[in-house]
Amino acid sequence: MSMISRLPIFLLMMGAVSASMAIPAIFALVIEDHSDARAFFYSGIVGGTLTTLAAVALANREHNQSPLRQLLALLAAFVFLPVLMAVPFWEAVRTTTFLSAYFEMVSSFTTTGVTLFDNARLSGPEHLWRAQVGWMGGLVMWVAAAAIMAPLALGGFEITARGEPGQPVVGGAGMNEKSDPGLRVWRSVIALAPVYTGLTGALCIMLLVAGDPPLTAVSLAMSVMATSGIAPDGAVLGSASGLAGEMILFCFLFFALSRVTFSSDTSVIRETRLLHDPEFRLGVLIVLVVPVALFMRHWWASFDVGQEENLAQGLRAFWGALFTALSYLSTTGFVSADWQTAQNWSGLSTPGLILMGLALLGGGVATTAGGVKLMRVYALGLNANREVERLIHPSSVGRSRIVSRRTRREGAFIAWVFFMLFALSLAAFAVGLGAFNVPFEPALVLTIAALTNTGPLVEMASATTIDLIALAPGAKLALCGGMILGRLELLAIIVMLSPEVWRD
Repeated sequence: MSMISRLPIFLLMMGAVSASMAIPAIFALVIEDHSDARAFFYSGIVGGTLTTLAAVALANREHNQSPLRQLLALLAAFVFLPVLMAVPFWEAVRTTTFLSAYFEMVSSFTTTGVTLFDNARLSGPEHLWRAQVGWMGGLVMWVAAAAIMAPLALGGFEITARGEPGQPVVGGAGMNEKSDPGLRVWRSVIALAPVYTGLTGALCIMLLVAGDPPLTAVSLAMSVMATSGIAPDGAVLGSASGLAGEMILFCFLFFALSRVTFSSDTSVIRETRLLHDPEFRLGVLIVLVVPVALFMRHWWASFDVGQEENLAQGLRAFWGALFTALSYLSTTGFVSADWQTAQNWSGLSTPGLILMGLALLGGGVATTAGGVKLMRVYALGLNANREVERLIHPSSVGRSRIVSRRTRREGAFIAWVFFMLFALSLAAFAVGLGAFNVPFEPALVLTIAALTNTGPLVEMASATTIDLIALAPGAKLALCGGMILGRLELLAIIVMLSPEVWRD
């Protein structure tokens, strides 16, 4: 274990990606798709050979000695690993450019899930590879949160951490002065990979029992755990499992609302029960409030079309809104089969702005969800509540609960700074896409989808169909940059560029 932990993190991920190409290769061989089997098998052999040679050459050097180097390795993984992942995909599809294949792999690895290809254009092994790449990207974020982001007080941890963003935090989340960064990554992999794999396997088995075909069940299971929204049949659910399958997926979507649902390795709060977690409680509140508001709006609209007495259709509409709200809050982007029922029942169009708003809020810190994160929203809410109290009672003393004081003051300030940086990033990327002749509304939808890592927004939030394959190469590269930035967050990029950090 110590020998493996000394190797560069990027090299370890490169080896894991190369080895994982055997799975779609075997699947393609089973269904007698020999062209896809050769593409994935040969790419895996070449990638594994390059990884082995590099590991031998770098075995005697010291690596992973600082959290900053690990953060840089994480950035390099999201930028350069999709090149390796795109090779077999490009060879298997055969009718696309390498840039489009790279875009597809960046989208999958960052758990965004936006695609350039029609579902019918891709074969089963190619669909499996997209879902598998997204699943690996979700596992990388689980591990990186505990081993890289938490020590540097980034990725949402800056709200409750004792130190400032980018400065190693000692004494929190199981870290101390003698903690080896490389071993910390390895321990996180050992602790979290079985949980992540076990949950995915359990979900897959449930979907198989509910009636989904094997490829659909595996893809949906991996996509829900990674919140990538990748499925062979598209983002709108309507598979053989029906309502039972949606209910199963609904339960597993809660893992994206808070890390406490599956681990307490990064918690700085003594009370780790789920019902006391502010992110989970806020997420559940939003998931309940939004469907109720949509349902009431649908109910009032139904009087105009004379269908207010149809209770069964109303319940189906409520379920469609409930499932879709949780899916978009977790930045997964799956849409219930009853979402269309809700629209037909009320006679109203798709509330795309609401879906974009849910995706912007995002899920929990240190989960696979994107967005600005619920913890930052919670910190700003605490700060706003305290300011209102001070307006009413200027001499009042704020309540000192668990992490409340830190969250109301420094945490809220950092959260506000992050919101401003996010807004500036959104404006910059929207203007950048406009420079490539993308109209304003599609540019805005594409930017929000990229920065929140919610690819299905492109299809569901826009009033007109966006032809992604026709985008200019520069626009595709800009969206790749947006997806990577949304995954790592601008605050982490600023820390990498800080001269004070490099001098340490």
